[in-house]
Amino acid sequence: MATTQTRGRPSVLKAKEPDRTWSETPKGARRILYGGLLTALAAFLVVLFLAPLAYMGITSLKSEDMIADQKAPILPSTRATMEFEGENIDILRVPIDGDVRDMGIVQPGRQSSVLVDPDNVEAGTIVWEGNWRTLDPAFEFNPQWGNFSVAWERLDFLLLLRNTLVIALVGMVGTLVSSTLVAYGLSRFRIPWKKAIFIVLIATIILPRFVTLVPTYALFFRIGWVGTWLPLIVPHFFANAYNVFLLRQYFLTIPKELDEAATVDGANPLQTLWHVFLPQAIPALVAVCLFHFYFAWNDFFEPLIYLSTRPDLQPISVGLRQFNTLFDSQPHLIQAGALLSLFVPVIIFIFAQRVFLKGIDLAGVQK
Repeated sequence: MATTQTRGRPSVLKAKEPDRTWSETPKGARRILYGGLLTALAAFLVVLFLAPLAYMGITSLKSEDMIADQKAPILPSTRATMEFEGENIDILRVPIDGDVRDMGIVQPGRQSSVLVDPDNVEAGTIVWEGNWRTLDPAFEFNPQWGNFSVAWERLDFLLLLRNTLVIALVGMVGTLVSSTLVAYGLSRFRIPWKKAIFIVLIATIILPRFVTLVPTYALFFRIGWVGTWLPLIVPHFFANAYNVFLLRQYFLTIPKELDEAATVDGANPLQTLWHVFLPQAIPALVAVCLFHFYFAWNDFFEPLIYLSTRPDLQPISVGLRQFNTLFDSQPHLIQAGALLSLFVPVIIFIFAQRVFLKGIDLAGVQK
């Protein structure tokens, strides 16, 4: 530390502190920086992921003229107009006195045009020097909510919704009951060749659906199920490898002491399943239900094959595809129909997401 004398008054000269390196930065500051970067990255990925959905929503609120207008903004907007002396005239963005104002064009001209202020019509018209074709039109926000009503009627949405809910909910009950029983047996009982059975069951996951499509269709055709909901519902009453694996892993996390206590109290295996396992496995059961519901809601190929001759039994996925084919030149109606089909799954996921994510998270804890 050095001191200097200035006009009889001592002053202290502080030594300059050396610049800190990154390794010398406090851990708290580094943690905040890392957290900020991670949050920014997550926000960017969320925006990137939701961008197509936002475009779908914006397009569903436009009209054909809005989509065809190359000067139209991204949001659903129509060219602004005003009524002047009994006529409907366009409103343009006009540079006047260093500012850009919205002005109605009364008499367009190549060298000069007659304009009127929409907010002050009583002031009369003014003459603007310039070519009016170089001006940009003014737009006003005008969402077309009627697109949804048109899509609702053209799709016959209530009929498609009924068909889809019947297929999804009945199949969901079947896969929940069958998968629960199979998973319970594989997780608690001594079964000969249990490991081999489980491995074969899991191996069916890698079997493509297209491999079994032809023989399965031939079987259902011979027994007269083609043209009905049965091929889309009955197979789910015989368990599913994904759901069995999910529930088995969850059941393994339940202590065996609870089984023994229930047995001492006189409960049989089914009573133990009902009173001990199922109340604790609600998150996994909800996950299984949602997995199957979304699968049935989005399934397109099999309903198309088995219900091609029965439009009155087709689900939303097939009906929406036919709707898109008929209105392929009207993207606003296509996007409106797609948003209608997304409404029910999104609402269900919003209300059940906590239980659903908890079931997935805890299912892989125990090997």
